[in-house]
Amino acid sequence: MTQLIQYANLRSAPWKNGGGSTTEIAISPAGAHLDDFEWRVSLATIAQDGPFSSFPGIDRSLALVDGDGVLLDFGDERFVLSPAEPLIEFAGEDAVHATVTGQHTTDFNVMTRRGLCRHRLEVCVVRGTEALKRRAGTTLLFLAEGESLTLSSARERIAMVRYDTVVIEADDDWTMEAQQATVLVADIIRN
Repeated sequence: MTQLIQYANLRSAPWKNGGGSTTEIAISPAGAHLDDFEWRVSLATIAQDGPFSSFPGIDRSLALVDGDGVLLDFGDERFVLSPAEPLIEFAGEDAVHATVTGQHTTDFNVMTRRGLCRHRLEVCVVRGTEALKRRAGTTLLFLAEGESLTLSSARERIAMVRYDTVVIEADDDWTMEAQQATVLVADIIRN
C-alpha cells in the first residue's frame, strides 16, 4: 500500500509555549495521540528560542529543511543543526534547549517509540533517476527541496511537490525521478 500525503491539505498547530508550530504529517496507528503513537513524522517551525518538549521513551531525528539552522543545547553538549550538518538523532527525554540562528528554522521530525520500533533517517539527493533503497516494511519519503519528484513502481506513478510525503508499505521496487531534489527517507523498523 502507498499513500500520498499532500502538504497543501495539512494544517499546522501552534505550540503551547508560542515558540513555533508543528504540522503533523503521519502517525501510526491512525488516530493515535502523542502519548500512544508507535511512530510519528511532522514538520516543525521553530520561531523563538526555548526548550523542546520532553518525550520519554521516544527516539527522535531532526533534519533541517529550511532556514539557517538552530543551536541545540543538551547541557554538556551542543550541536548546530545547519545546512552543513542537517541531521541529528537524540532521545526524546533529553533536555534540549533550542536557539534559532536566523529568523526561523523548519525541521522534519521523526519519532519512534522505543521497544516497539526504531527508525533510520537519511538524506538522498536525486538528479535524474535514482533507485529507492528501502530497509524496512514502512518507508516514508519527504520532498524537502526541489519543485517536484516522480516516484514510480511497476504498478504506480506518484507525482510529488515540495513538502509532500509518500508512505510506502508495498514490497515493490521504486525509482525516484527529478531534475534536482533533496528527499528525506525515513525507514520505520518494527522490533
